[in-house]
Amino acid sequence: MIATFTHHGRDWRIALNDPIDLSIPLDADSPGPRAWHVGPPRFTPVNDGDKTYAVAAGAPVNFRDAAFNPHGNGTHTEGVGHISQQVHPVGTMFQRYWFTAQLISLLPQERRTTEGTDKVITLGLLRGAVNEHVPEALVIRTWPNDTEKRQRIWTSTNPPYLEAEACAWLRSIGVRHLLLDLPSVDREHDAGKLAAHHAFWDFPHVTDLGRSITEMIYVPDEVLDGDYLLELQVPHFINDAAPSRPVLYAPLG
Repeated sequence: MIATFTHHGRDWRIALNDPIDLSIPLDADSPGPRAWHVGPPRFTPVNDGDKTYAVAAGAPVNFRDAAFNPHGNGTHTEGVGHISQQVHPVGTMFQRYWFTAQLISLLPQERRTTEGTDKVITLGLLRGAVNEHVPEALVIRTWPNDTEKRQRIWTSTNPPYLEAEACAWLRSIGVRHLLLDLPSVDREHDAGKLAAHHAFWDFPHVTDLGRSITEMIYVPDEVLDGDYLLELQVPHFINDAAPSRPVLYAPLG
């Protein structure tokens, strides 16, 4: 199924039946991915005192409560409401769901700190990788890229993160949507500064309701760096973050 259209000043031909799904499932039977000390997601059959609503227990339907943390369990998208006093809903932030995107792969640089060694995505790394024609969305795959990322427990591991200056630069050149395979753009323990989040949204100077960050994606090795179209869908949650399903489509020749 081939679609041909013009978007963001460029003619595109994509195969709608050949999507590249970057999301990681919310799976109660998987150890992860998880971050920020949260437990695994739970899907629990409702019990009304007389009956457990599971087909395996004799009920006519499966009828489960779901419990999870959008920031700590799996792929999720967040807006500026994540760091503002007012919780601006991520479920109402998108006016459209298709964006030009660039996938880049980076090896974070090691940096000595008073607590040991951090791994950081620096401004210099991004400057050397982002296209001259700036995409609406930037997708960052970090090396090494083992499939264990799909089940990793990130809590207390000091994952790689982005420099605040790097996020400020992305904002300044016009990147609207930032996606990465890490649990946060910020350092795990930063005394609550969230400097990269603040820099990407320029908050509190600006309350930018149209710019998003998507964390804990996974990009398979066989997906090549380059230009894509991104479809980014979130459920209509009235919350600062929601589970999401970012999907890439490669342009056809």
